[in-house]
Amino acid sequence: MLNDPISRVIPQMAIPTIVAFLINSIYSLADTYFVSSLGTNATAAVSVNASLDQLIMMAGSMLAVGANSYIARLLGEGNEKKASQVLSTAFFLAGGLGAALMVVGLLFMTPMVRMLGATPTCEQYSIDYATYVLYAAPFMATSFVMNQCLRSEGSATLSMVGMGFGGILNCVLDPIFIFGLNMGVAGASLATAISKWVSFSILIFPYLTRRSLLHLSIRNFHCTRDILTKILSVGSSSMFRTGLAVVSAILLNDLAGSISDSVLAGIGVCTKIMMFPFGIILGFGNGFQPVAGFNWGAKRFDRVEESYRYSARVAIFGSALMGLVLALLADRIIVVFAGPDPEMRRIGVICMVSQCIALPIHAWVATVNMLCAGLGNARGALILASARQGTCFIPILHLMAWLLGAYGVATVQAVADLLSLALAIPIALGMRRKIFQAMENQHQMAAVRPMRSPQVRVAESEETEQC
Repeated sequence: MLNDPISRVIPQMAIPTIVAFLINSIYSLADTYFVSSLGTNATAAVSVNASLDQLIMMAGSMLAVGANSYIARLLGEGNEKKASQVLSTAFFLAGGLGAALMVVGLLFMTPMVRMLGATPTCEQYSIDYATYVLYAAPFMATSFVMNQCLRSEGSATLSMVGMGFGGILNCVLDPIFIFGLNMGVAGASLATAISKWVSFSILIFPYLTRRSLLHLSIRNFHCTRDILTKILSVGSSSMFRTGLAVVSAILLNDLAGSISDSVLAGIGVCTKIMMFPFGIILGFGNGFQPVAGFNWGAKRFDRVEESYRYSARVAIFGSALMGLVLALLADRIIVVFAGPDPEMRRIGVICMVSQCIALPIHAWVATVNMLCAGLGNARGALILASARQGTCFIPILHLMAWLLGAYGVATVQAVADLLSLALAIPIALGMRRKIFQAMENQHQMAAVRPMRSPQVRVAESEETEQC
């Protein structure tokens, strides 16, 4: 974190996370692929239940992201004991939130899927898919916390193994349950639930066997004002982002479903496919964030600035390349899921190409967001986290639908990405000023230090050696 070249340490942190996100995207897409053989209505149901996954994510990501940021800074300061308390507090709170969501969802299943955007023709499919996923909600919420905290201590490979193995298992179980056991959409749900349980078991193993730097224990559960404030101040940005993503997805599903199930399914398939570049961008950001936070806590402000510049360049150019490739292959990819449905194919391609064009903007805004989260700027992180699928998305959704119909619904996400740039630029400039000011103050203190008396310098040297 402190000594290796930035161009080496960030990829080392990011690559395992990227691989895990890609595997997660593969199994999410596998669900859609196998279910698509059951018809457009079944495919639409999977798109509707993507909002349920985001609800569960909201239960854990608020605590996970906040804990990640705080733990990275604590480890940079050398405070491992409090870092373990932060981990344990976030873990058990996430489990409680996941359990509450499970109970409420099972009790009010039909109203819930209708609220998420299920149409009458895909409602039963949505219920079948949601049932087993809800049983796994507490394990999914706590897995988010363990994933993020493993990354904050530099154990991104362990995080990758936990997420990756579960994703591979899901791809294997999908055809067995859907076709072999003739469970249909419910089989896809059961396969997803089992993979989440297995991922949870893998992720908790290093904590139970004391192979991690941090210690997970009920005795370390300290729900104090200090810990909660630090976690929630940064984690609230993730909660609002996920919460707004759920709201925007519900509104989008309602609008798309009001046009046709083909439009709903086409946008849903595009969303699943775009999880691949989004996962790479988010994984890279998750490699950058703890590096920035750790070095900020260790007062290596020069490395914070270097890590940001490196990450911004890689994110912009890498996403531009990914967007170009996917845009050229959009029709060939969408047709695999659309089959004989021409409307689903047409809407899916338009949605995908428009998001590919805006991909570099999304990547840079995500990098600035991670910089804010890593340095503890809760306000900046909140503004940017809520922009893409909230403040820049919801106000224009109905306007785009009114002006362009199905095409407006398909391109609204790309337009929202463009609008988020206006919010990110001033925040990025403010964060850079903060870093440069910290570097300047550090240089001034270093310049004053030699002017002190020899006795003071000797005392400070002995104190440093003891530390």
